[in-house]
Amino acid sequence: MIVAFSVTPLGVGEDVGEYVADAVRVVRESGLPNRTDAMFTSIEGEWDEVMDVVKRAVAAVEARAPRVSLVLKADIRPGVSDGLTSKVETVERHLARDDG
Repeated sequence: MIVAFSVTPLGVGEDVGEYVADAVRVVRESGLPNRTDAMFTSIEGEWDEVMDVVKRAVAAVEARAPRVSLVLKADIRPGVSDGLTSKVETVERHLARDDG
């Protein structure tokens, strides 16, 4: 499964990058395939391991913020691995065909 999620601390002002970095650090230290962009962090693995990482990422932000918002989207597709890479490669292949 792939989970895309965003953890936002509330009540800490507008500059939240330091708090978000705490969450991303947890994800990166998990060893699971992951990517972070301007809006979400995506992580790939089995249900229990992915949800454990999300829970720990939220806890890392919650430890320093009075309130936390979590947005989560999951692609649950048994038997698929390396989806973080293969989904993007498929789109890029179609775009390259359009350019040629």
